[in-house]
Amino acid sequence: MSKKPKRALTRRDFLKTAGVAGASLLGAAGCAGVADKVSRLPEEYLPGGGVGPNVILVIIDSLRKDHVGAYGNDWIETPALDALAEESVLFTQSYPEAMPTIPVRRAIHTGMRTWPTRPRSFGWKPIPSGQTTVAEILAKEGFGTYLVTDTYVQFPMNFGRGFGAYEMIRGQEKDPYKDPATISEEKMRDQYIILGEGKKARQYLANVQGRKGEEDWFAPRVFLDAMDVLEVATGENRPFFLVADCYDPHEPWDPPEEYVSLYDEGYRGKEPLDDNYGSDDYLTDRQLLRMRALYAAEVTMMDRWLGKFIERAHEIGVMERTLFVVVSDHGHLLGEHGYTGKLAYALYPELTDIIFMVRHPRGEGAGKSTDFYASTHDVAPTILGFLGVEQSEPMDGQDLAPILEGKEPLRPRAHFTQGYKNYVCCRDEHRVMFCRTDGADAHLFDAVNDVDQRRDLAEAEPETVRMMYEEYAQKDAAGRLPGFS
Repeated sequence: MSKKPKRALTRRDFLKTAGVAGASLLGAAGCAGVADKVSRLPEEYLPGGGVGPNVILVIIDSLRKDHVGAYGNDWIETPALDALAEESVLFTQSYPEAMPTIPVRRAIHTGMRTWPTRPRSFGWKPIPSGQTTVAEILAKEGFGTYLVTDTYVQFPMNFGRGFGAYEMIRGQEKDPYKDPATISEEKMRDQYIILGEGKKARQYLANVQGRKGEEDWFAPRVFLDAMDVLEVATGENRPFFLVADCYDPHEPWDPPEEYVSLYDEGYRGKEPLDDNYGSDDYLTDRQLLRMRALYAAEVTMMDRWLGKFIERAHEIGVMERTLFVVVSDHGHLLGEHGYTGKLAYALYPELTDIIFMVRHPRGEGAGKSTDFYASTHDVAPTILGFLGVEQSEPMDGQDLAPILEGKEPLRPRAHFTQGYKNYVCCRDEHRVMFCRTDGADAHLFDAVNDVDQRRDLAEAEPETVRMMYEEYAQKDAAGRLPGFS
């Protein structure tokens, strides 16, 4: 693993780190004119005084909504998220508008829909040059802009646009960070359930060898480094926008035993470090239970370090003048419906339902929930709306501030559409339907009485399938769906 910055990170240290990452703290934002570009919000938004308001955005990869206590889970420990939810508005019907990782982040950073996507990349591309990011907008407004992430798939792309400081934590998954030849293939196969040639597992194990304590795991590193950045940001005497983008609980799953023992004990077999994106028939029932325990353990470890980050933000005194947003990008199937992984043809709630909570510094809507169809492309306009900063160009998403204040949304959504590769999912208050973008392979479920989507109604209600495809999918895609697969 790369050498971590010391916990007492100085501004000079961070500038050096930012430079290595390919970004200068004094880049697009600059320092000149900052005093003239401070927040336009009234003083009552800053009950504690000081510079602000600020925004902290936490993105969590692969976190299922049904694994968080605030969303109804009663067996997984997520005390930090649960406590944050009590101070936030909780969006109970939140979904990414496009999946997976990269399409989601494009929407989060730009406020623009990525769906409907196109072959071959299906949205797995850098942010389009014609779209402006929140960081770019806020940098021009004089904000300090910071990104800390271990989500390695965005490293070669342009997701650092607008960030004065961009810290990349290397080594996740199949990031070619260390020499995989240092891992014995025989020993690896003795200890883990290895899929295919095992290249992904071998690379990951090479990347993480030599860890000494919990702080060397990825989620702790992300939030510890985010704490360091927080110290720097609060010393800059200007408002800031900080994004902490955490890849865990994304696979591979190898959390410390302290967390695994919360959910499983007595397991003696090979560890399911990773999973197959497809049928779950490669696992025994016991191995599948173990996989679920490892995932739950990763969730709890991530939550613990998120909690430490929030606690530090309180200690520094920024929470009382900071909008705090937490969103996940998608979920992960763990044997439900006979599948593991993230599959475009299996758009079940375990994959499509995400967490989304917004904590207002004035306590607007604290502890309340809403069933408004919120999505990843609403994050950017909500941040800008809170700050009173105009959008450079009209965004597809909408500002959720009225909902935080207990008002009706600016534009009601009677239905919602989302896409993953060549599949589309549509939902309204009565039904959920997903199918190929040409209308084939349709599945239909009762959105009220069958929330787990177990009883397929597609054959019994073909007219409902047709209506949702034509009135929701095709219209929302402006007629661009037929003819591509």
